[in-house]
This record gives sequence, structure tokens and C-alpha cells, in this order.
Amino acid sequence: MSTPLTHIDAQGNARMVEVGDKEITAREAIAEGFITLSADAYDTLVAGQLKKGDALAVAQLAGIAAAKRAAELIPLCHPIPLTGVKVLVEPAGEQRVRVWARVRCDWRTGVEMEALTAVSAGLLTVYDMVKAIDKGPVIGPVQLLEKRGGRSGEWRRAQDQGPGPDEP
Repeated sequence: MSTPLTHIDAQGNARMVEVGDKEITAREAIAEGFITLSADAYDTLVAGQLKKGDALAVAQLAGIAAAKRAAELIPLCHPIPLTGVKVLVEPAGEQRVRVWARVRCDWRTGVEMEALTAVSAGLLTVYDMVKAIDKGPVIGPVQLLEKRGGRSGEWRRAQDQGPGPDEP
């Protein structure tokens, strides 16, 4: 038997989940994603010679800003008072750049969407900054690595489902 979707009511309408009665607990989510670039774009980015500037630093700031605005972008996502956002953007070899994000709060609902939004915005920023050199970067995978807190407790992606969740 499948678990019913929490964002759909009995009539099939979208709804924002009521969280007012939930206990406030410490929450954390970690996500990561990758973008694969052409050799020229990757080498130029790593050398810090992009005409638009330091893509890694700009992508890091974009990820932090995006985590704080996830509820504005995702219609059924609750605004959450975040207590911390850490985003790392780094060359990952094989012409790939890795964006990693950890988001924390003390609230009634989790921060998975904020972590995934941070990663996605960071990856899109790298794309934007290299598109003059590379017309076909590929983004993916983007995935949640782990989450903590709330009624469902801890969850960690199995090692065979993708890169490990450890902080870089």
C-alpha cells in the first residue's frame, strides 16, 4: 500500500500541509548536484578566467540566496526561518562541478526543498556563467543525500544510489 500524498486533498486538489500543531524540532537536510561542462569551459572555469568572474563564488552565493527563497519558488513549500545555510561549489574532476548544500532550522517542517533549491540555483548559476563557452552543459543528478529531524527522523541515501553524503 502506498503512502498518500500530503499535498493532495481527498478531492485531488493541491493544498499546503497544515503544520501548526507539529512540534518544533531541529531539522537538517543535505543535497548535492553536478554539472558537466565541455573541456574548454571546465578548464576556463577552474583557471578562474571566465569573463563573467569567479563562477564558483557566485554559484555559492546564489545557492545561499536560493535556500532562503524556496517558498517563493515552490508553491506548496512553507516559509521557514532558517538557522544556517552552507553551500560549497567545487571542481569534481571529469569536467564536472559539484554543488553541495546543508540547510538547518528549528521548525515544524523539514528543509529538504531548501537544500535542493540551493543546489539547483548553484548549478544554474554555473551554467549561466559558462554558456558563452559551452552551449550544452548537462545538469544532474541533483539529489537529497540525507535529512534529520521531525516525525520521520533520519534518512540517508543508500551508498549504491549515488555519491556519499559526507561534507566535502
